[in-house]
Amino acid sequence: WSHMTGAGAMAALALLLVGLVPAGAVWPQPQLVRESLGGGRCRLSPDRFRFGYARSSAVGPGCAVLDQAFLRYWRLLRDAGPRAPEDTRPWKPLCTELLVSVATPHCDGFPDMDSVESYKLSTSEDLSLLSSESVWGALRGLETFSQLVWRDEDGTFYLNKTDIVDFPRFAHRGLLLDTSRHYLPVRAILETLDVMAYNKFNVFHWHIVDDPSFPYESAAFPELSQKGAYNPVTHVYTLNDVKLVIEYARLRGIRVISEFDTPGHTLSWGPGAPGLLTPCYAGSIPSGAHGPVNPILNTTYQFMTELFKEISTVFPDFYLHLGGDEVDFSCWRSNPEIQAFMQRMGFGQDYAKLESFYIQRLLDIISSYGKGYVVWQEVFDNGVKVKPDTIIHVWRENAGPYQQEVARVTEAGYRALLSAPWYLNRISYGQDWQTAYQVEPLEFEGSPEQKELVIGGEACMWGEYVDVTNLTPRLW
Repeated sequence: WSHMTGAGAMAALALLLVGLVPAGAVWPQPQLVRESLGGGRCRLSPDRFRFGYARSSAVGPGCAVLDQAFLRYWRLLRDAGPRAPEDTRPWKPLCTELLVSVATPHCDGFPDMDSVESYKLSTSEDLSLLSSESVWGALRGLETFSQLVWRDEDGTFYLNKTDIVDFPRFAHRGLLLDTSRHYLPVRAILETLDVMAYNKFNVFHWHIVDDPSFPYESAAFPELSQKGAYNPVTHVYTLNDVKLVIEYARLRGIRVISEFDTPGHTLSWGPGAPGLLTPCYAGSIPSGAHGPVNPILNTTYQFMTELFKEISTVFPDFYLHLGGDEVDFSCWRSNPEIQAFMQRMGFGQDYAKLESFYIQRLLDIISSYGKGYVVWQEVFDNGVKVKPDTIIHVWRENAGPYQQEVARVTEAGYRALLSAPWYLNRISYGQDWQTAYQVEPLEFEGSPEQKELVIGGEACMWGEYVDVTNLTPRLW
């Protein structure tokens, strides 16, 4: 969906804001909409309306994804605000039912990169039918149906006769939340997942830990959160919390990709994992400060093997985000043991090679668990050897236009994920949303084959100046 680019998307949103679009308009814009704005409508009574399975559907009652979705959307209709008193007199035509038909019987799994989210929706006074290949497409169609319902000034609900054929333009439509710089209560994460579903986002990138705090409560290394969280009781995510978020997201067709960023951005790891971080030196004397993960110790890789074994089990998505950005080399340069290691390895003074040494070993660990990985663009920029199916996350703008980076990544045959123009946490003035809506992810010099390697985009909400009090208005 949302095949519009730049000015088209801006114009559509502007119309929405000033109320000039027809009642029952859908956001984001579907691929194909045929709507009758004349007499082709029916009245809808939330109390008398039901969602059901068509006889042709490969799934039926007992499919938790759709059973719970039916209940959610019925409640949305019921609780949509003041409405006209229930009219018990016969009213024709009256919409009473939406039947859903899903072609494939898979209902208990998790969405993934290859999930089919297309659907067809036909609404009329006689019959409303939603058909899709998968339950994930059915979820998108249910969201569209809920937006088609509109209410007049008297509080009466209506549904226009509409035919929609829809599918996403990009497979990855993500949102990053940073829960380290400011802890976000589970409730706030769940509310965000709800709004993501309303907007047909399908990936929650959980940047769960970083320098300031380590709120993930690890079973293998409990001291990481006990000593690294802002509060080891109130500001942590327990295993049950994480499972709740993952299941809540699954029921809305949203993947959860966790990020445990290394070797930089790891200061909060140090108190709970002695010896993991590099001791920094002032001349020939330890300064007492610590830098990135120490890449020259076997104990480092033993630790990472155990931690990511747990993470690979807790988070079911095929992909893990491994970070790899903004590694400060100054501490490594100051450490005499690392200097000696650099000489033995023939790295000279090129500390990007040391970073590559660490990243490559980490990637081997992740691969041993049957997982794929996403990395920030510095891993690619520094020449680290990665698997062909690695996803390169493009975020930097200060090293040249991001379009050039996307071109380089895809020219090398890697898939690209774009975030550079969508850092929503950045403080700016005026109507900065216009810039975001003008972005065209495929607007770079490259072949058609390169452009097929752009899997989508991801908006980022970093937490330096964002907590639970301003998260929602800043995001949406």
